[in-house]
Amino acid sequence: MQIQKAYRTELDPNNVQRTHLLKHAGCARYAYNWALNRVKEKTSKPNAMQLHRELNAAKKTDFPWMYEVSKAAPQESLRDLQKAFKNFFRGCKEGQKVGFPKFKSKNRGIGSFRLTGSVHVEDRRIKLPRLGWLRLKESGYIPQDAHVLSVTVSEKAGHWFVSALVQEEIEPQESTGEVLGIDLGIKSLATCSDRTVYENPKALSRYEKKIKRLQRHMMKRQQKGSKNRKATQRRIAKLWMRIGNIRKDAIQKATSEIVKTKRPSLIVLEDLNVRGMVKNHCLAKSIHDASMRQFRATLEYKQEWAGWEVEHADRFYPSSKTCSCCGAIRDDLTLADRLFVCYTCDNKIDRDLNASINLSRWNTVSSTEINGQGDAKVAGSLCEPVGVCEMATKQGSLRDLCHS
Repeated sequence: MQIQKAYRTELDPNNVQRTHLLKHAGCARYAYNWALNRVKEKTSKPNAMQLHRELNAAKKTDFPWMYEVSKAAPQESLRDLQKAFKNFFRGCKEGQKVGFPKFKSKNRGIGSFRLTGSVHVEDRRIKLPRLGWLRLKESGYIPQDAHVLSVTVSEKAGHWFVSALVQEEIEPQESTGEVLGIDLGIKSLATCSDRTVYENPKALSRYEKKIKRLQRHMMKRQQKGSKNRKATQRRIAKLWMRIGNIRKDAIQKATSEIVKTKRPSLIVLEDLNVRGMVKNHCLAKSIHDASMRQFRATLEYKQEWAGWEVEHADRFYPSSKTCSCCGAIRDDLTLADRLFVCYTCDNKIDRDLNASINLSRWNTVSSTEINGQGDAKVAGSLCEPVGVCEMATKQGSLRDLCHS
């Protein structure tokens, strides 16, 4: 099976190379803004090839400095604009909230650019078109024998990164585990049906006071462009990058352990309405800090690389309100109730663990039996609502799994 995989690592450029990187990023940004302005004037759908021909015609007279960079940088930027308009028109047809493409400003960041063509990779360096050999801070991370389709160079908080998109041939692995239900949350990053809990690093709350203090210092330095204001901006950018790195590190480690160590044949996740959840202003910051969408996307592509599947339970499936022991539904359960107590069979279990166990049985629940009210009829794999659950599973007694 052939897949496309991106390897992202940090560059170690010298001052001359850093200047060339800035020129490429600036050229890509200018081409994007120029094309967006042309589309607004013509009031027509953008065509990347037509815009590229018009840009080439204007290069000789208006933009001779564009010859100093690779022709792929503005060309790929025009393709990005065409894709942005395509997503905008598709979102309008489907009734989604997709913003109209905006002009890019260097005040919001240096940005990035994409290059195609001949790319060579060695142990500690990479050769890019018009940029030559650039040193890498990691050794042997990008495969040297893989076919490189394109490279994307980006800047963040003064650090330059390169992402090489390669095409690889992989063989599906053999699954040794069973169906695994995963409940994503705020208190814990993820809770698995086998009682494994991955803690949420809560990177934003950890550095929130420091960010507020630095932002107050920056607002006091009211002279824009001053050295002190720029220095404070760099400190804020580095702090935000650290927060993002902590969050990504926790997600990458958790998803790798789930896929490579547990090797489940099927993973079941909830189809969460995150956009609706963040409307609760008391929990919006914590929901964003948990990065549920990033966890889900990371788990999906790693599971796909392994040759296995990921299913999403119906949004109205009451996984948290359903007793994992007898199947009774408790409608009065609130967010403050962290311990699920069943009034039918006296089952006491952690709320997140109860939800993950129910998700692991999602394939036994028919989605057609779930109505818009959030009620579900549980299939025969769950025991009847009697006093004590006597059903046994392959791992052992379900009573041992339910009762804490």
